[in-house]
Amino acid sequence: MNTYTTHKQKLLLTGVAVRTTNAEEAGTNGRLPKLWETYFQSTLPSLPGIRDPHYIYSLYTNYESDATGAYTTLIGHEINDERTREDNNLEVMLIPESKYLVFKTRKGPVYEVVAEAWQEIWDYFKEAAEVRTYTGDFELYDTRNYDPVNLEIEIYIAIK
Repeated sequence: MNTYTTHKQKLLLTGVAVRTTNAEEAGTNGRLPKLWETYFQSTLPSLPGIRDPHYIYSLYTNYESDATGAYTTLIGHEINDERTREDNNLEVMLIPESKYLVFKTRKGPVYEVVAEAWQEIWDYFKEAAEVRTYTGDFELYDTRNYDPVNLEIEIYIAIK
């Protein structure tokens, strides 16, 4: 997996959200597959105020502690301001400005490459010089050439 470091300004996202843990997601009753289903059944990309609707964000935020604790996942899009939320009764979350270590996955089936990438990320940070901040990490999907069996994504991990 390729990595690089970047700095991003704060992002305001809107979408559908759920609270979960990695332990829950490893079992048969994970909440994230249902959250993705809810997202794909929504009209989120066509709402007014959505910036770059071809980019889907899967945000991990409000961490209880670290990768072992509870966190909130929001699947949605960047917005210009909170009026989009008020008009559509959606969750809105802010990703603070941060430095990120970006992991770019290989191309492959979406569920396979995402699971592999997160395992590599957890393994990487066991011995990394970089320190995670747990302020807001996200997966970025570009749907302009979306092929779920041959997908490449970037995962942004906030670091100090």
